[in-house]
Amino acid sequence: MTVDTTLAQLSNVLIYSAMLVYTGSLGAFTTDLSVRGRRRAEDQSVAVEVKAEAVAVGAVAVGAVAGSKAAADDALVEADAPAGADDALVEADGSTSRAGRVAVSLTWLAFALHLGGVVLRGASVSRVPWGNAYEFAITGAVVVTAVFLVTMMRRDARYLGTFVVGPVLLTLGMAVVVFYVQADQLVPALQSFWLVIHVSVAFVGAALFTLGFSTTILQLVQERREQARAGGHEPTRGRFMDALPSSAQLEGSSYSLHMIAFPLWTFTLVAGAIWAEGAWGRYWNWDPKEVWSFVIWVVYAGYLHARATRGWDGRRAAYFALAGYACIIINFTVVNLLFKGMHTYSGM
Repeated sequence: MTVDTTLAQLSNVLIYSAMLVYTGSLGAFTTDLSVRGRRRAEDQSVAVEVKAEAVAVGAVAVGAVAGSKAAADDALVEADAPAGADDALVEADGSTSRAGRVAVSLTWLAFALHLGGVVLRGASVSRVPWGNAYEFAITGAVVVTAVFLVTMMRRDARYLGTFVVGPVLLTLGMAVVVFYVQADQLVPALQSFWLVIHVSVAFVGAALFTLGFSTTILQLVQERREQARAGGHEPTRGRFMDALPSSAQLEGSSYSLHMIAFPLWTFTLVAGAIWAEGAWGRYWNWDPKEVWSFVIWVVYAGYLHARATRGWDGRRAAYFALAGYACIIINFTVVNLLFKGMHTYSGM
């Protein structure tokens, strides 16, 4: 079966176009996060001042009871009126800035271009575009973006935009610079329906692990800021973090993402073993990719076990989760580039 070079070249154009739009999206998300954090900090400052004023006016009102109960009631009502600052705080926090709207729109556009590039890459060779490291990278990145956009349709997760679009852009950059190969047909060992089953589930699992990783990083930063405030020190850097949920909420979100991703990764290992038996005659071959995929499973299993049964949460659990994602990065970069094995021909 021949390769349609025109479609392959058009795929490359769409991927480069998506990278350009992702760059604009990253800048808009970063601006939105900065604006929201500054607005949140200013509104919190106003709320504190208003409450202090309310306390002072309330004290005056109580003192006025002896002279005029009606005057005291009026003073109390007047003291309560400025408390609308709390409502303004909620409204400001929930509002969408112009930068936020631009960021979301650009992300949808980049996703459309990105998805088009992936689809045309597959169409150019009349197969699923998952046959080598380049194709795995661009497809995995588009799945990460898709999961993020679906999440934003269910809840306001714009605060994750910078920490999702950034890794996606980095992955595409690595794909076109380091992993790129010309479109070609699959080697016989990869011509199996198990390719679709095994790799598609791995995409979704890795995408959820990536979102969990981003959330965990934010959790650690937020926890440090909360500890500083508890010690009486107001953080002077990272004002944008004021727009994010608390560290406990971020930790809960990270745990939920890992809970969903882990069974998918488990299925990836099982499906890979079944495919290996059909292709190579053995379920397990001690191939570097197999070994590192199992290492990833063990680390995340340890994280979930410690989190669920040992009561590990907060910083200890976060470090465990980060170790798991470090193994994913090693598996995708170091193992692909430096180790030779039975997966070498696919680059995956």
